Order: sequence, then C-alpha cells, then structure tokens
Amino acid sequence: MTRTVHGLSAPQLTIDGEGVGSVQRLAVVDPATAEPFVEVPAATPEQLDRAVAAARAAAPSWRETPLAQRRERVRAFAAVVRENVDELARLLTLEQGKPLSRARGEIGSGLAYVEAFARMELAPEVLKDDASEYIELQRVPLGVVAAITAWNYPQLLSLWKIGPALVAGNPVIVKPSPYTPVSTLRVGELAQEVLPRGVLQVLAGGDDLGRAVSIHSGIDKVSFTGSSRAGKAIMAAGADTMKRLTLELGGNDAGIVLPDADPGAIAADLYAGGMSNCGQVCAGLKRLYVPAGRAGEYADALAAVAAKVVVGNGFTDGVDMGPVQNAPQLQRVRGLLADALDRGGEVYFRGDAPDGPGYWHPVTLVRGVPDGVPLVDEEQFGPVLPLLTYDDVDDAVRRANASPYGLGASVWSADVDAATAVARRLEAGSVWVNQHPMLSPEAPFGGLKQSGIGVESSPLGLLAYTDISVLRVKR
Repeated sequence: MTRTVHGLSAPQLTIDGEGVGSVQRLAVVDPATAEPFVEVPAATPEQLDRAVAAARAAAPSWRETPLAQRRERVRAFAAVVRENVDELARLLTLEQGKPLSRARGEIGSGLAYVEAFARMELAPEVLKDDASEYIELQRVPLGVVAAITAWNYPQLLSLWKIGPALVAGNPVIVKPSPYTPVSTLRVGELAQEVLPRGVLQVLAGGDDLGRAVSIHSGIDKVSFTGSSRAGKAIMAAGADTMKRLTLELGGNDAGIVLPDADPGAIAADLYAGGMSNCGQVCAGLKRLYVPAGRAGEYADALAAVAAKVVVGNGFTDGVDMGPVQNAPQLQRVRGLLADALDRGGEVYFRGDAPDGPGYWHPVTLVRGVPDGVPLVDEEQFGPVLPLLTYDDVDDAVRRANASPYGLGASVWSADVDAATAVARRLEAGSVWVNQHPMLSPEAPFGGLKQSGIGVESSPLGLLAYTDISVLRVKR
C-alpha cells in the first residue's frame, strides 16, 4: 500500500491552518479494484480537540468579519478548488468509482452552490419601528459547525455544507466518510491558501470519530448527510449539548407514471432518475409505478435504455457507470435482489459488468415484486430498479405515501396539469413533474418523515447555519 496517490503526496489532516499527520492510519480502497490504493491519517481524539479549539479561537474574528468580506473569501475558496478540479476529480474517481467526467461534474455542481451562497444576503429584519420601540431580528452565527458527509457524493455534499456555514460566519470542521476521505482532505489543504487559520479544517476517521464529533461540547451544530440510522444516532448523541442539526437522510423515492405518458419519450429520464451514480443517490428514483396495462411497454423501453449503458473503470473512456462504492453496500444490494427473486420477482434486464476484482454489480431491472418486499420498501442504493404496477392512480398515490421515508417523489405525464395535481398529493420534501431528481441552489432540499430534519440549499439553507437574536430598543 502506498502513501501517495498517482505520484502525489497523500493529503493530510488540516488542523489550525496546517497539514498534520497522525499515529492512526486509514486505508482507502479503490472500488474498481477492491484494493487499498492509499493511506491517509486518521484523527485521534486529541486531534479532534485541537481542531475544535482552533475553530473556537477563529470564531470571534470570522463572526465579526463583514458579510461582504466573508463572501469574498468564500468566492476565493471556490476559485482555488476550481483551479485544481482535474486533480480533485482524479482523486474522487479513485476513491468513489464514478466516471472521471462525472467526478468533474460533481465538483462543478458543488462549486455552483458555493458561489450561489456567496451571493446571498443576511440582512436584519425590522419588526417594529415607531415612537415607542425599535425591534430588529438579527441572524447570527451558530458557532462551530461539524459537517459529516457520505460516500456517494463526497465533494458535492461537503461543498453544500462548507459554503453556507462560512458565509453565515461559522468555522467548519469537515468529517468525510471513511470510505472517501481523500479528495475532501485535499480540499482542506487547498483552502488554507485563502481562508484564515481554523476557519475550515478537515479530519478523516471512522465511526468512532463521527460519534466523538456528535457529542463534543465545543461543536454547536452538526450537518449530516447519510443513512436514517446514522442520523438518529447523531440526533441522540447531540441531545445533551442541544446541538442544532441538519439531517439529510435516506429516501425511498416513488415515481408514478400516469396512463397517458409515452414510454419511449420518458424512458431515458426514468432510467437516469433511478440509476444515476450507480443508483447511489439519496433522492434517486427507487420504485417505479406504471399502469398495469402498459407494464410491458415500460419494461421494453427501460431495457432498451439500459442496454446502452457501459459499466467499467471510471478512468476508461466511454464508461457510463462505475462500481458500487464499497463491499458492505454491494452485499446489501445483492441480498435485496436475491430476496426479491426468491419472493417471485423476475429480472427482465441484466446488463454486463466487469469480471474480476472490484465491487461490480450489473444494471438490473426487476418486475413482479409486490409492496412489502424489502427491495421495494427499503432503500436499495444500488443499480437495481423494481417496476411496479397499479390499476388506479389513487392506489398508486396511497402506496407511494405508505413509507417512513419522504425525501423525493415524481409524477410523469404528457398532461402537466394532471401530473401536478397528483404531485401535490405526494408526501415528500421535493416532488418533481417529468423529472427526478432535479436540485438547484435556489430551491431548498430536505426530507419529510424519517428522511431528515431541516433543508440544504437556497436562502433557507443559509439560514439553517444561523440563530435568531432579537434586538429591542425602548424609546
């Protein structure tokens, strides 16, 4: 195992403006080979304490920095990341597995959010101004923010959190997934060129570090993206210190196709909604409901799209989809599929995937699986999509809503008004018509039910990194 990455020095932890090693090491596996390709430092409890102390020391000055200057620094941060996008994309493909072009796209998308936050305002709101009293609502920083990110979109998710936290005046400590820490550690190093010491730090480590972050008394907010199980643990762990939380958790997004839709016209978008990023998208399409009388048409149309998809190493030209990111997730996807087939499901399309080492799973389209089967009721988070049927739209809506999750949902139809009417009945934080998913900096993104607490993106996402302070002046 090497401590360099394609000839580059392995990135270090960033603590108080400096690159720091550790007595603990974390091996990072290339999912395309199932072999470790680099070791990075893993933060010790003492190093977490140092990082928190540095963040708290930096907080007063960063808080008092005028908003315009903070936004300027954040734009400079985005610029230095953009200048190094080729290096970062290579690291991202190595650790996550996605094709190189999509790694570049992920970083570019994340930077678009950062730059959008750097244009937003945090002006005070005057609630009363008369002869008796002046009342002003101010938005103030929360303090030290911990950003804990998932392995499916390491760069996008960290940038989603770094941008608003910094603009709002909070120092940030980023803790990436132990499966994908490398590119985020490198971003931490790059950030020191343009940000004050202690304002942005990155610590790699395993679940023990995540728990330590969640209970640390010096951390005021945790912004987490990941599973509902982990989100509940973070929520419980932060209770003693009353941590503010943003939790973007799992989803089991339903898509409902209305009877008038054209299978050939929408099949490519349906496929992309479910299989983008090897099916590893929190708000991806996880279960597809189509009219029973047209199920064969949709199966044929989806299979035709899937047949064109090339699965392989992300550094190979022409590859559309990489491997599942890690071994436990691959085993979960295989187990859910095997269980569905044992319960009467049928594979109507199975694609090709590389032989040999690596966490490969072919694109697999399944039908004949009823509600109540784990492949339908749970979040598979892999390249397997169940096709379900309905006879009545009201029944499809009921079944779509009968889930503990509520992250996203979609309705598909040639009649936009009819689709919109159905969409208004679905219980999800985001409901799309003739698309799935679609995220942008101007729209808040978050889940209902057990899919999360709070929102990311948009001015509401920025406000999530602030607290309210009311100024009252008697006259």
